[in-house]
Amino acid sequence: MASRPVTALDLPWLGTPIDARPLFAAEHAALLATLRALEPADWGREAVPGWTVRDLAAHLVGDCYGRLARDRDHHEGGPRPAPGESLEAFIHRVNQEWVDAWARVSPAALTDTLDLVGAQVTRLFETADPDAASLGVSWAGADPAPMWLDCAREFTEFWTHRQQLRHAVGRDSDSDPRFLGVVLDTFMRALPHTLRHTEAPAGTQVQVRVDGPSGGAWTATATGDRWSLALPDAGRPAAVVVLDAEAAWRLCTRGTSPAAALAGARTSGDRRLVEAVGRIVSVVH
Repeated sequence: MASRPVTALDLPWLGTPIDARPLFAAEHAALLATLRALEPADWGREAVPGWTVRDLAAHLVGDCYGRLARDRDHHEGGPRPAPGESLEAFIHRVNQEWVDAWARVSPAALTDTLDLVGAQVTRLFETADPDAASLGVSWAGADPAPMWLDCAREFTEFWTHRQQLRHAVGRDSDSDPRFLGVVLDTFMRALPHTLRHTEAPAGTQVQVRVDGPSGGAWTATATGDRWSLALPDAGRPAAVVVLDAEAAWRLCTRGTSPAAALAGARTSGDRRLVEAVGRIVSVVH
């Protein structure tokens, strides 16, 4: 994907910016095709623990309305965290409240609504300024985050939920590298934040590699006060973790455990650093 330097919000440790904006239209079309291919009984299947396929579709509608309200319409209404409520608890609570409120809406109406508002979100992101300050991305430790990261994060959410819908009806993940390559690149921006409590001498490098056409290599370097993806690979990482693409995205979304992912990975070097990499999470959980 095309990239450009961050100027308005300079967080170089996040690495080279990602431009996910051109992919939203194709991802939206793929999501709608997935929903419209479902049989009536499929809507009641479990998509994620506690939510059916219908619930997950309702959640996606809520995400779209929230994004339009916040970024397009500058609407300041809506729920707020309760005193002492963590970000994670607040997000899970309001998501469940939304899904419960939409329980009376039929699958056909949900799909039509998602078609409408998802197209508007697509247009919103297509015209977004990637350098502008935007919503924080907690799992990357960026608050505020540059729009390019917020946009890429939102793309990964749509993509991940589409995979969950596919899996609910017995279909494999969509391995199209146009999408999965951007998803993995975005997820790996969590690496510096994941390693933030892992002490190592300045210059120590940890590398994560993902095999296949959607993969790549991401090298985090200890700089003394943080880990950074911005420094060049010196070719002598203290630890290396090599995953296949399916294991990588599932690890980052907690679709598999760190122990299971590392057991299936090829690893070398400092075991302490390898295990720290295994704690990567690229979603709010």
